[in-house]
Amino acid sequence: MDIVGRIDAWSRTRPNNVAHVSGARQMTYAELSERSDAVAAYLSRRVPDNRSPIAVVGQKESEMVTGFLGCIKAGHPYVPLDNTLPRQRIDDIVSVAGVGATLTPEVIREAERERGQAEPIRPLSAADPFYIIFTSGSTGTPKGVPITLECLTDFLEWMEDEQQFRDSEVFLNQVPYSFDVSIMDTYLGLLTGGTVFSIDREQITNPIKLYQALASSGVTIWVSTPTFVQVCLVERRFDQTMLPGVDRFFLAGEALAPSLVAQLHDRFPNSTVWNMYGPTEATVVVTSVRIDREMVRRYPSLPIGFPKPRTRIEILDNEGRSVAPGERGEIVIAGPNVSPGYLNRPDATERAFFRRDGLRAYRTGDAGHYEDGMVFFDGRLDSQVKLHGFRIELGDVETHLRALSRVQEAVVLPVTREGRVEALQAFVILTGAREGSDFEMANALRAQLAERLPAHMLPRKFRFLDTFPMTANGKVDRQNLAGLA
Repeated sequence: MDIVGRIDAWSRTRPNNVAHVSGARQMTYAELSERSDAVAAYLSRRVPDNRSPIAVVGQKESEMVTGFLGCIKAGHPYVPLDNTLPRQRIDDIVSVAGVGATLTPEVIREAERERGQAEPIRPLSAADPFYIIFTSGSTGTPKGVPITLECLTDFLEWMEDEQQFRDSEVFLNQVPYSFDVSIMDTYLGLLTGGTVFSIDREQITNPIKLYQALASSGVTIWVSTPTFVQVCLVERRFDQTMLPGVDRFFLAGEALAPSLVAQLHDRFPNSTVWNMYGPTEATVVVTSVRIDREMVRRYPSLPIGFPKPRTRIEILDNEGRSVAPGERGEIVIAGPNVSPGYLNRPDATERAFFRRDGLRAYRTGDAGHYEDGMVFFDGRLDSQVKLHGFRIELGDVETHLRALSRVQEAVVLPVTREGRVEALQAFVILTGAREGSDFEMANALRAQLAERLPAHMLPRKFRFLDTFPMTANGKVDRQNLAGLA
């Protein structure tokens, strides 16, 4: 699939159609093509012809989209980064990725003003990285996941075939660009000549602005995490009257509760709800299923769906053998959508990626089982959790907590409700006597941690202990700690 070519084609057939909306700003397909050409020319003049990654740092500005396409036109994969991340986190990712340049909205606007001679597009081969998403790493160092053109094409072709999008759909773009669920709405919207309608952080944190934006959006395809839907459902006016055009809800990134789907069915009787699942390493999502009212009644834990074509999803035991339907094991994904491995991390790649029957395969660390031909998610096998759609290695948070001068030891555990992670709780042993109340100490540690980690990785609760309970083999008894929460 010529992804960039298909998007550019709309600048000739529908030049004045709106490609992207962010706040009061609208960008047409003609503008998107011209501006991304300018970014490509800018990069071609300043960055060596070595396909090095380019960091694109911002939030929901239209410049982010032109930056992404400009990078690809210049023959470089891009690394999307949210500018609300701590400076240290951004610096760590830039260092690990070995980026050739960093684009911000300001730099991209400069490139657009320069214009200059447009360079010819340097087409990517199927094996070339298209983008690199960074996820939480257990050692405290973020892990880069390169997604190749082949991987992305396989995902997009499946979604187009399965969903049969109508002409001029409007896709909700709520998930940060640094989180790969945003790939779904951004590229499906642009490939089909639709509109990508972005909700920025200011709107999300201001209910009045949020519902005003949604009411004026004309959204037909809703893409978000279940948590964001739950936030919206607090407003009684969030229903088919506010969003009369919504045809489908695509929900991914974390467990989907039956009670939430039931509310959507009641509020949006003319819409369908789809549950989707997939790790970043396997390109956005690899399963999908339409959740109807009968499924909500039938399954206390909803299925995550049927595997996409050309992809095998197996449930394996500890010896790597397939288990029988209904039996729990590790979800393993194999197919052309699986990433080649972690960027510059052969050690981590060897642990998680392998070949199975000639296909690239990835050990997800997720537990699951097959039932009625569908895959069900049964939680994590390791210390990784999903909170509000973000994948978090608990060890990552623990590493940064232990680095604080007042912390001797730390364990971080998820706080769950109805099978879904709602928050993180930190159990901490201090290096000396407490200074102030537990409340004051917790606030002080959280503030220090915020200089190192993004907001979604900060523990909501802190519990201060003198010692940790231990298992018989001398390790921290996390199960016992969880009982203290």
